Amino acid sequence: MLNEIIHQPVRLRIMAALVALEPGSEADFTYLRGLLEVTGGNLGAHLRRLEEAGYITVNKAFLDRRPHTYVSATAEGRRQFQDHLAALQSLVKGK
Repeated sequence: MLNEIIHQPVRLRIMAALVALEPGSEADFTYLRGLLEVTGGNLGAHLRRLEEAGYITVNKAFLDRRPHTYVSATAEGRRQFQDHLAALQSLVKGK
């Protein structure tokens, strides 16, 4: 069954980028914004939805007195993403 939270195109791309990282690794907010070519507000809204679902963690820190946001996929987020991919593959194969 498709995961309605992940299925939204921007959230699907966020999860794909995060799951491609080693478990425990983080992606910088600015990096994700550029990679996905979305506005900061748009990205923030999608990250909030994924965080509420427990699929990602958001870590805010200060570096040289400037705020930085880092994002990583949780174990549950990785599992949900893989399940979503399996559901997409089933659709493509007609099962």
